[in-house]
Amino acid sequence: MQDIPILWSFRRCPFAIRARLAIYAAGVPVALREILLRDKPAAFLAASPSATVPNLQADVTLDESRDIMLWALQQNDPRGWLTKPDEAAALIDLCDGPFKAALDHTKYAVRYPHLDVVAERGKAANILQAWNARLATQDYLTGPTFTLADAALLPFVRQFANIDRAWFDDQDWPHLIRWLDAFLASPDFAAIMVKYPPWQPGQDQVTFPDPQQRTAP
Repeated sequence: MQDIPILWSFRRCPFAIRARLAIYAAGVPVALREILLRDKPAAFLAASPSATVPNLQADVTLDESRDIMLWALQQNDPRGWLTKPDEAAALIDLCDGPFKAALDHTKYAVRYPHLDVVAERGKAANILQAWNARLATQDYLTGPTFTLADAALLPFVRQFANIDRAWFDDQDWPHLIRWLDAFLASPDFAAIMVKYPPWQPGQDQVTFPDPQQRTAP
């Protein structure tokens, strides 16, 4: 019988990555159900109003990654990720709005033949330059410690970088590269990117975070 919330996830989705990252940092256990986006199970489609990941089934159903992050951290925030909430909110708005649009127009350019892919990449690059400027004077986006803003934005910067990592590394944003690479080499990233087989009805529950993983600050 299900006794903890269910998190529907897809390993590589940046929205799902940020949700898992916050849940991992909070140490709030969920039943992780990995899906394939090309073969969505009926139980997932019944749970998610938008049919997108991540989706959390708890006392309420949460269908937005940002809401899931706050759900976890408002229960337990041992690392202090909820400091500077207004600053974090503004950065996340920029990420989820203009930056995500430019990222999609670059990564999936074939879907947008009416757009100039170089111009769209330039729009994303302008935003990344602004984030690089922030990181030139501090280790993280909102100050000396990793917070909600970093957790929310890094999966999308990773996705953009992976479009053409050689081009990305050749740009004049050394502080952004340092910030991204530190995240990619972190134990947190390794823990949240563990591969699980796609969920099937009747399978054993996958508890996330793994009780054997260390989630201390």
